[in-house]
Amino acid sequence: MSSILGFTLLFLSLLLCSYSILASFYANINGYKNLEKSSVNALFASCITIFISSFLLIFELINSNFELEYVSKYSSSFTPLIYKISAFWAGMEGSMLFWLFILSIYIFALILSNKEDDYLPWVWPVLGIIQLFFIVLTTFFENPFRPALFVDEIGGGAGLNPLLQHPAMLIHPPMLYLGYIGFSVPFAYAVSAMIQKKTTSEWLLITKRWTLFSWLLLSVAIVLGGRWAYLELGWGGYWAWDPVENASFMPWLTGTAYLHSVLIEEKKNMLKFWNVLLIMLTFLLTIFGTYLTRSGIVSSVHAFAATDLGIWFFYFVIFILSSCVIILTIRKGQLKPSNRIKNIFSKESGFLFNNLIFISLLIVVLWGTMFPIINEAFSGDKITVGAAYFNKIVVPIGLCLLLLMGVAPLLAWKKTSIKQLLKNLKSPLIISLIITFIFGFYLDNFISYTTISIFIIFLTLIIILREFLKGVRIISKKENLSFLKALYSLLNRNRPRYGGYIVHVGIIVMLIGFTGHAFNREVDLSFSMDNSTQSIEEYRFIYKGHWIESIDTHPIERKNHVALVTELDIFEDNDFVGTLLPEKRIYIHQNNQQHAEVMLISSLLRDIYIILGSLDESGQATMKIRINPMVNFVWIGISILFLGGLLCLDFDSSVLRMVKRND
Repeated sequence: MSSILGFTLLFLSLLLCSYSILASFYANINGYKNLEKSSVNALFASCITIFISSFLLIFELINSNFELEYVSKYSSSFTPLIYKISAFWAGMEGSMLFWLFILSIYIFALILSNKEDDYLPWVWPVLGIIQLFFIVLTTFFENPFRPALFVDEIGGGAGLNPLLQHPAMLIHPPMLYLGYIGFSVPFAYAVSAMIQKKTTSEWLLITKRWTLFSWLLLSVAIVLGGRWAYLELGWGGYWAWDPVENASFMPWLTGTAYLHSVLIEEKKNMLKFWNVLLIMLTFLLTIFGTYLTRSGIVSSVHAFAATDLGIWFFYFVIFILSSCVIILTIRKGQLKPSNRIKNIFSKESGFLFNNLIFISLLIVVLWGTMFPIINEAFSGDKITVGAAYFNKIVVPIGLCLLLLMGVAPLLAWKKTSIKQLLKNLKSPLIISLIITFIFGFYLDNFISYTTISIFIIFLTLIIILREFLKGVRIISKKENLSFLKALYSLLNRNRPRYGGYIVHVGIIVMLIGFTGHAFNREVDLSFSMDNSTQSIEEYRFIYKGHWIESIDTHPIERKNHVALVTELDIFEDNDFVGTLLPEKRIYIHQNNQQHAEVMLISSLLRDIYIILGSLDESGQATMKIRINPMVNFVWIGISILFLGGLLCLDFDSSVLRMVKRND
């Protein structure tokens, strides 16, 4: 019954969406307002049917309806409730429906916002085409409501992949999809503006909040994915330049560039063509990223749902790319800027260099990701491009970007006095050099990427903090306010600017965490009751034994697996730090698949990271132990970035100013 109902709902959504697209085109060409309203209502109804079908699938997952093939593949009677819900997006079929679900939320929100602007008539068919593509794939190729050929009531389903049974999987994929798909809205507005020859900057500012919201969620999602890799994959890191990681990073690069270049168009009416190109490229990269992760053409530890749908995504990428090229070629002449950059030492120039660096990073990441595929296509040889390639090129480019981040606040619009620029840089330079010298003396290395990073990090941080202090002092003096009240007033008066500064502080804090990676220590140690004590410099580990836990002894915690548990006491400089219980789980309902759970003791300055490698019958345990300094600054940094991004979401005043200027 659910199989028929699910397919019917998807097919109905397909019909409604198709009608909406055709009616929109006909209404826009011929000026039929009533037909335009009908097309929007049809798109709205299509979203409703997608919502119902999505909740139907979640209901069947929760209730373990193994008559559906998807439920039997990604859920089981023994799967905890939270992971039954996350199974919704675990497989290819579910992830396609989930993509539709998120896109429908955006369309739904746009319809219910009751906004009426000149761009919407062509926004709807663009969003409809995107939705139709995924509806067709979901309905006819990867239908999650496909009935199971064999119903295993006794076995109770295969269950979710152990690697995906982590709380981060409840947050990371939804946020990633929200970030990815959110770029559909500004893309649709850009296409609509070009079709209607509305080449002013109004469309760009209308969608600014949508863009920032999507970028913010994508940023958090990328780091959450790193957190998942850190806690689940067992290799002790959070970023490996994996193709799937790169697929999410590339639209983030262009989206970040776009958010910066928008400011130039807002202030100086420049880079019109460039901004349209960037938002189109960002959306294109989200579809291309989906193609990479779902096609199976790249191997990845992050890929759990690869199928043969890649060819259809490839065709869709080509369709979008061709459409964008045609539109931009036709409208190129109408996107000429009214102003030009006249001085290299200006804020306009700083933003332009910022964009060029981001695009350089994109080219490096794209080439490193695609080169193995291109090489195999032409030579037949399978090769891999490892982290060494990316780090060698990305690190120096990233340091240049960080340096520009620090200098940019000191640049004025139009022209900056070199004398004044040097004066403003003097104190931060001196303080940063002193700090770097201290670190260099401690590290016994004054010329390395680590010391250079430390110098630029502190230089940028000092400049940004000084900008805050300068603003607070002025307000405090003028209005006789306390420091905290003046700070609140400063943030409230110019949220985009100072919210942006907070975002930059968050990135700097994350970079401190990245720099700490250079000081990681990793050792493989073997323990037994006869050899129970091992040391790594100031750290001492004492093995206390092992035992087995199952559903019989722990009916809630061990519902779907058996665990081999070991106990380890940890001391630092003879001070007791804590006890860890590294374990290896055996998922008996998934062909006895084994998975080692990461255990760690975390503090601000370091993580003690342990994973159980093996445990033999004699009780000898082999463990991988890592000491990871500063890693928590990565997670703290993304929290700061998120808060800054939320502050930046208030763009109403800038939109009103721009609209008034255009009028």
